[in-house]
Amino acid sequence: MSSITSEPAPSSQKNHELVESATVRLAGDSGDGMQLIGTQLTNTSALAGNDVATFPDFPAEIRAPRGTRAGVSGFQVQFAAEDIFTPGDTLDTLVVMNPAALVTNIADLRKGGILIVNEESFTKKDLKLADLTENPLDDDSMNSYRVIKVPMTKLTRQSVEEQGLSVKMADRCRNFFAMGLVFWLYGRELEPTLRFIETKFGKKPDIAAANSKALRSGWYYGETTEAFISGYKVDPAKLAPGRYTNVMGNQALAWGLITAAAKSGKSLFLGSYPITPASDILHELSKFKNFGVRTFQAEDEMAAICSTIGAAFGGAMALTTSSGPGIALKGEAMGLGVMLELPMIIVNVQRGGPSTGLPTKTEQSDLLQAMFGRNGECPMPILAPRSPSHCFEVALEAWRIAAKFMCPVLILSDGYIANGAEPWRIPDVDDLPEIPIQHPTGHEEGEFLPYSRDENLARPWAIPGTPNLMHRIGGLEKQQGTGNVSYDPENHECMIKLRQEKVDRVASVIPPQSVDGPESGDLLVVSWGGTYGACTTATERCRSEGLSVAHAHLVHLSPFPTNLADILKNYKRILVPELNLGQLSSLLRSKYMVETHQLNKVQGKPFAVDEVAAAIRSELASMR
Repeated sequence: MSSITSEPAPSSQKNHELVESATVRLAGDSGDGMQLIGTQLTNTSALAGNDVATFPDFPAEIRAPRGTRAGVSGFQVQFAAEDIFTPGDTLDTLVVMNPAALVTNIADLRKGGILIVNEESFTKKDLKLADLTENPLDDDSMNSYRVIKVPMTKLTRQSVEEQGLSVKMADRCRNFFAMGLVFWLYGRELEPTLRFIETKFGKKPDIAAANSKALRSGWYYGETTEAFISGYKVDPAKLAPGRYTNVMGNQALAWGLITAAAKSGKSLFLGSYPITPASDILHELSKFKNFGVRTFQAEDEMAAICSTIGAAFGGAMALTTSSGPGIALKGEAMGLGVMLELPMIIVNVQRGGPSTGLPTKTEQSDLLQAMFGRNGECPMPILAPRSPSHCFEVALEAWRIAAKFMCPVLILSDGYIANGAEPWRIPDVDDLPEIPIQHPTGHEEGEFLPYSRDENLARPWAIPGTPNLMHRIGGLEKQQGTGNVSYDPENHECMIKLRQEKVDRVASVIPPQSVDGPESGDLLVVSWGGTYGACTTATERCRSEGLSVAHAHLVHLSPFPTNLADILKNYKRILVPELNLGQLSSLLRSKYMVETHQLNKVQGKPFAVDEVAAAIRSELASMR
């Protein structure tokens, strides 16, 4: 056994106060390793049995200037002894590594919250980089918080001195010192992170030993300093029995796609071009070649989706992944996929726009693009996951629809879901339904008609090279039945209506829309995508206050569930919170002729629960 894990784990002699939940944010420069230690805090909390929810926040620029506000990287995690749906609103603890991290995050720390500061990073140079003329630690602006000034740089260097590292390398261990201090504060075990260090840095024993010592030194600092009278403890959550793992949204989506391929007896092909925040789906799927997954990193977005169309024509389960700018480039080829009526998955992990916009920030501004952003009448089924773990289910559902109705299906994820993480109960694969797919064999009676249709208006999926099944494909309008090129006006209108009717019929195989709360009443909150957690928590909170409010969260956005019209009629007022300027709201108004009230936010940040709850109270108050 290595020296890293063989040293006995420390145990605290101080009291740890029991709390229901804790929200912690770690913030520093993009090179300070905040994402790494945030992930470790998340994984350790999940292993402790807590329910967890995370919100990583990255700089928009790849190499943002060090020490500046634009270069701040953060990671927020809430861990709790009860079910939670968001990474938390206000922070209980904020750890900052420099002045820029302090000024960009301090507004989210609750009054009386703990502020842990690397005081040695508040030099005149650091303050200037953060556009500060005075040191906020020296005035009364921090009086509302419990400020813990820690000389992290000096203590980290002392703890790793025996390893003989350069000053630069020694300073890179500060994130593990900060992690150790947070682990002590919240009673987290060191062993999982020590194992991580051993695995990640095992080939560099000096680096592994240094990070291990920095981690332990941070823990011992919390134990010995007089700045902390006690720590905090969060008991395990009462989760349903089963085997759990911590999963991120992009990861869960990739696993769901692999499972869907297996359940339909298909090999999985991904044609993709790297783009934030969708690239991790490509990274994850590339690990599973042993499951027959083929990943192709194309030279551009057009090549990526065209390769996907080719794979679908060849009989594979084919998908392409991107974000809003890439989806715009894929638009013409998406229309080709609709014209060819081939099953495929198109994933859009939404981010702030337009153009490059806010590439690392979340937004829901691509709904209208997904609905209408292609030339001609070009309908597609659209689904949106509600949380990181739900991405797994949506992947299966999207492929079930694509294969059953022979059409492309679009999944609208978003940066908040894609990069967030939560515990996921691993399903028994045998319990998951099969996705049956049948290809014509060429031995059927009668003439093969590539655009003949079944009860779902789906055409046959003929595999190239099968005798007697030769047919013509391309982007020109098809003649119904034969698939020959047709310029006939009546045929064009017929095909347009058939493709639309096919998408409309998807509504017959999706579950009816559910409602949390009273089946009728004063207010209905309608949400979609990553707003699920904030809206669920806010409506539950308001109902506990005696308010008449229900919540309907939409997963199927095209077509809408068949009972949605009846649900909307059962409430006096409808509130639609969205991270855009009202895209779902406008769709509901135009389709169902109902008045909707909007709660909109386009700041690259998710809704806080308090924001939604305040809007609910305001709407209900205005009705009196």
